[in-house]
Parts: sequence; C-alpha cells; structure tokens
Amino acid sequence: MMQRRHILKTLTTLGLLAAAIGGTAVQAQTAAFPSKPLRFVVPFPPGSGTDTSARYFAKKLTEMTGQTVVVDNKPGANGFIAVRAVQSAPADGYTVFVGSNSTLAVNAALFKSLPYDPVADFAPLTMMMRAASLLIVPGQSEYKTVADLVAAAKAKPGQLNYGAGSAGYQLMAEAFNDASRIQAVHVPFKGASEVVSAVTAGTVQFAFAEMTSAQEMVKAGKLRALAFASEQRSPTLPAVPTASEAGLPGFTAYTWVGAMVSAKTPKAETDKLASLLTAIERLPETREFYERLGAEVMNGGPEEMRTFQAAEIKLWKRIAASAKVEQQ
Repeated sequence: MMQRRHILKTLTTLGLLAAAIGGTAVQAQTAAFPSKPLRFVVPFPPGSGTDTSARYFAKKLTEMTGQTVVVDNKPGANGFIAVRAVQSAPADGYTVFVGSNSTLAVNAALFKSLPYDPVADFAPLTMMMRAASLLIVPGQSEYKTVADLVAAAKAKPGQLNYGAGSAGYQLMAEAFNDASRIQAVHVPFKGASEVVSAVTAGTVQFAFAEMTSAQEMVKAGKLRALAFASEQRSPTLPAVPTASEAGLPGFTAYTWVGAMVSAKTPKAETDKLASLLTAIERLPETREFYERLGAEVMNGGPEEMRTFQAAEIKLWKRIAASAKVEQQ
C-alpha cells in the first residue's frame, strides 16, 4: 500500500512538473513573439490609404520589436486574392491582414456569397484610420460644381462613367447616383491610385477617392474636387465644400482601415499583436501622421473594432438596398 501511494505521489508530482514546464514554455514562446519577420497583406496596390497605413504601422512595429515587417500588396478580385493569401498562410500571428471597409464590410453587402466570412474568418486587432472621400473630376473638366456634374448626367443618362477602386467606392458612387437621381456606369479598377490616374487622364468622368491618395493632385490642379463627403470641410483642402454645401444634404462617405489575423490564430499571439498595434495607434505621432494626410486616427482595440465592423456591415447593406444595387 505504501509503495502504491509513493508511486501515485511521484506520478502526481511529475504531472504537475510537466504542466509547469509546459506552461512556462508557452509563456516564454508568447513573451518572445514576434521572433521572426512578419507580413502585412494588403488587398490594394501601393498608394492607397490602406497601403499607406500598412507601411506606417509596419515601420513602427519594426521599431518596437526589432523584427522586419514586409508589406505584401495583393490587389484585385475585390480583395479575394489577399484574403486567400491570409487564409492559406500558417495561423501563427506572423501574417496580418490590413483591410478596409471594402473587404471587411462592404463586400458583405455587394455579393450574394463570399469565399470568406469577414467576421467569422478573422480576429480583429486594432483600428487604424478613417478618411472622408472626395468627389473628383479631371482638372480641366467642364464640371465646376456638383450641380454641373448632376445636370450633365441627367442630360445624358447612362453615358457618364465613374471609376471605383474597391467595392466601398462603388457603393459610395451608387449612393451618390441614387441621391442625385442620375445614372452612371461603373468602371472597376484595382485600387485608389489607378482611379486617380484614370480621372486625371479623363478615362472616367468622375469618382470618389481617398483624401490620402487624391489631395496632392487636387492641390496641383490635375484633379478638381467638387465636394468633400464629410460633415465638415477638410483643413488640408479648406476651399472644397462639403457634400451638404454642394447640394447633397447629409451625404457622407468614409473609408476606414483596420488590422486582423486569421481567426485560427492562437489567442496569446492575437492578444500580443493587438497590444502592439493598439499602442502604435495611440502614439501622438500617429495622429499627426494621419492629420497630414487629411485623415484621422481611429481609436479602438479588438472589441471596439468588432462592434464597429458589425455596425458598418449593417450600414452598407442598408445603403446597397436603398441605392437598389444588384448583388453580384
């Protein structure tokens, strides 16, 4: 009997020791994370607000951790290519999806079925930035005001084209068409920089574009901004009227950017990444960085981002229904 008790006591001690060693190993692994280069996957080409955010946060994360962060642009197919790249990578926290309202909310309103679930397939990390959009036309366009553009579109139904670099911008334009009671034809592009180039060249007659990608071209006179889709004028382009001032009462159109990882990523790594990225978001220099671009930093970690994303999905579904946009 004594020998049996001794054996049981020994086994129990070994079990506790193994558990302690295992727990210590897990803690050490988490504390060391990240211990190798990371990858930020972006669903748009360089030059977009999403890409700009990814590169800024990548630089800051490298400074904080000493680990290289590579920004991997995978544009096209409404963000599906980038999402697939994240889903097929190991779910170890070293692959981060830097997405926008298009991939993380608007696609849910535009497509009958998606090859991914923007909520269930991702674990939120942090919110990055929000920016109101500009309604732009070529710098030498005959349209000097929103009223000019609307009048031309009504005179030539279905003959004016608008460019959109993502699902989000397509819905913005469709909401504008609906509010203005005009018909215009959607011309898709892979990202904001392509749209800005197309409008500059006159390939399309108008578009909604990120402030971050269009404002310098507006200042240079290569683009004309007819309206700023926000409640207040932009301090970086103070001469541009708000949409309400331009004749569209209450019309606003914002883009936003946030970071997520695969939902299969272990909680320890997810929490560590969220903590690091949220710390970057709260830096005074991050606020200053976005203000220079005509954007604003968004405050919020995983819980706030999840709540915000759910509200955005409902919002864009309502906009799509109101504008009678047929699901693809």
